[in-house]
Amino acid sequence: MNVIISGTSSGIGKAMAERFVREGHHVFGFDVAPRALSHPLYTHIVHDIRADRVPAVPAPHILVANAGTIDEQNALDINLVGTIKFVERFVENETLRSVLFVASASARNGAEFPLYVASKAGIVGYMKNLALRLAPRGITVNSISPGGVITPANEHILSSEDLYAQVIAETLLGKWAEAEEVADLAWYLTMVNRSITGEDILIDNGEMLKSNFIW
Repeated sequence: MNVIISGTSSGIGKAMAERFVREGHHVFGFDVAPRALSHPLYTHIVHDIRADRVPAVPAPHILVANAGTIDEQNALDINLVGTIKFVERFVENETLRSVLFVASASARNGAEFPLYVASKAGIVGYMKNLALRLAPRGITVNSISPGGVITPANEHILSSEDLYAQVIAETLLGKWAEAEEVADLAWYLTMVNRSITGEDILIDNGEMLKSNFIW
């Protein structure tokens, strides 16, 4: 199958690309950064998802919108508007069978920078809209909302014993997820799943549920 993934040069996107090529699928990775993966089944395309045109690629079976930024100044433009522009260019392909978005746990609890939170919440809303539109064609559309994930983008926390202790104290399981765990969930939702659509799936080590009962 042909799999298109945006944001494959690091972190979750790179882990997803590695998962799909390992299973024998041809991945077309879009990123503004140079390639970080070398594999016969991987094609890297330097591209900004906000661009008006997308380089020609084979029609996708799986589409994963992962590219994004934590930069507040560009969060809405890249994470939301750019994602919508990128995805809409592929949704009419007759080969398409599944679309997946990477949102954020902060889309539910609001616990990050305001424009970043708004951009990720917007992705969840757009995902539901797309699920409604594509359901008549039997296409599943879902999103994954990670909490803390061990990626280069979070290096400032991972390299600080004090900061990391604080963030894992906010989870039930006392840890953050590995990028490969998110990739495994992406694999299931796009390749195995046939009955889940229009859903935002948390993978946050119980951070959303963490609470202290006072009696």
